[in-house]
Amino acid sequence: MVLRHIPIREGILGAAILVLLGLVSIRYSGFIAPANLANVFNDTAPLIILALGQMVVILTRCIDLSVAANLALTGMVVAMLNVAMPGLPIPVILAIAILLGAMMGAINGLLVWKLAIPPIVVTLGTMTIFRGIIFLISEGKWINAHEMSTAFTGFSRTAFLGLPVLSWIAIATVIVFGVMMSRTALGRSVFAVGGNPHAAVYTGIDVGKTQFLAFVLSGALAGLTGYLWVARYAVAYVDIARGFELEVVAACVIGGISIAGGIGSVGGAVLGALFLGVVKNALPVVNISPFWQLAISGSAILIAVAFNARAGRSKGRIILKSAEGSV
Repeated sequence: MVLRHIPIREGILGAAILVLLGLVSIRYSGFIAPANLANVFNDTAPLIILALGQMVVILTRCIDLSVAANLALTGMVVAMLNVAMPGLPIPVILAIAILLGAMMGAINGLLVWKLAIPPIVVTLGTMTIFRGIIFLISEGKWINAHEMSTAFTGFSRTAFLGLPVLSWIAIATVIVFGVMMSRTALGRSVFAVGGNPHAAVYTGIDVGKTQFLAFVLSGALAGLTGYLWVARYAVAYVDIARGFELEVVAACVIGGISIAGGIGSVGGAVLGALFLGVVKNALPVVNISPFWQLAISGSAILIAVAFNARAGRSKGRIILKSAEGSV
């Protein structure tokens, strides 16, 4: 039943994106020009990367509200490193960003796994702590473009085959997670833990360890995005991406990732992020206040949750009918 429902949700969301693009193009035909669509995708790339990490966490019946704070702290750290050591190679900076993000994700995972603290409580707490650490290490000061090296800020903007490196990293992440979720033991464990954690235990799956690994993956992607974000916008400060974690969760929910765990797909998370990205970029074009983005996103979340709930009830009725027929 899961496999049967996922393509339907993805199809509906894909159609909604196409309709939205069509409506905006009526007002401004240039919006659907290939170059502009490439810019929209590049703007949405950070959200896509973070949504994939959040997807894995939500599939295990958890949630990570610290991803934006993780992004901001990692971005500040690598920016400060670049100021102190301008010649530090970009691969080293990328490795540091991913490792630091993974460490912060591991902290979340350990607290959930070993101390059995609810994920929402853990990540709300670490979100505040991470933001506080940024203020302590930076003393509230900004790091601006003129303080960063050209190589540091230029990496994510470098074009290759018509797309910036940032977009290619998002595409590569989608491919890697697509393979991981469909063809590896970890991917199968994530779905098993979210679908039925009690049954997963009997099949030899360590529920706590799987949730821990999900948080580590989410943190690693947040760390990677932290460097890419700071490099692209050439600025680092305490409030970078504040509130962005809500957009990440919204992208997952809109994309059909069940908040109850166990149901979702990489394609759904990507489409959810693209939907929000198109909405965000389209509003200024049609002269609609950006504040409407909140209303549109909220409405989309409610519709998505209602759809998920309806699908769940239908599944329950089918199972009940099967049970009655076997009596």
